[in-house]
Amino acid sequence: MSEPVISIRNVWKAYPDKSNRTATIILRDLSMDVEENEFLCIVGPSGCGKTTLLNMIAGFETPQRGVIEYRGEVIYAPSSKRSVVFQEYSLLPWMNVQKNVAFSVDRRSHTDMERMAIAKDYLDLVGLGGYCDKRPADLSGGMKQRVAIARTLAMEPDVMLMDEPFSSLDEQTRRHLDGEIRDIWAKKKRTVIFITHNIDEAIQIGTRIVMLASDAGGIVGEWKPDEHKDHVALKKEIFDSLQTCKCLGRPNVVEWS
Repeated sequence: MSEPVISIRNVWKAYPDKSNRTATIILRDLSMDVEENEFLCIVGPSGCGKTTLLNMIAGFETPQRGVIEYRGEVIYAPSSKRSVVFQEYSLLPWMNVQKNVAFSVDRRSHTDMERMAIAKDYLDLVGLGGYCDKRPADLSGGMKQRVAIARTLAMEPDVMLMDEPFSSLDEQTRRHLDGEIRDIWAKKKRTVIFITHNIDEAIQIGTRIVMLASDAGGIVGEWKPDEHKDHVALKKEIFDSLQTCKCLGRPNVVEWS
């Protein structure tokens, strides 16, 4: 079996309180792998550590114990190989859409003309090829998020990290973008780690779903939607697991020194 793209081994993460005497454990002895070209959806109750885990994979934070590796190398800092799409679009308002995307293309390897051409290709991919000259203020929320996705793709990342990117959008737009991101994944074959609180969304787009426990208890369930013909029954199974892990817990506040 090939080496995993992301390897998480016995990871602990806690945040001390203001007194620095106690800390709240967010992740407790978590271990898992993310395989090549996988579309992994991570679900779980609010506060279970989904975003914290994504931030550590991105290199924005580090665990207190354990290790997270990217292709066998310990992650200590952010890298363009692991790019993040956030809930907020963070587009540059003074630049048009094409320049926003071109801004992410490697300047050392491409001329300005090449960068603009690459940006146009990715805007075409997300269905915004006709909006190159528009400013972010002229776009809807769904269109802005498409630009953010195109900008991330233009970095040519090996792993795309997506932190509830469509959660602020209306249901119809979210469903449409879910289909688009799955199509883009199929074309580009990136490894994707997608955080969501929406079970329907996870079933629609994920090749694997992992649920984290609310008590920092690690993984409480794994599912592969493509192996389930009855997605209604699968949704119920995942929902029941979610309700169970909300009810069962152990103290997360510990002494800190």
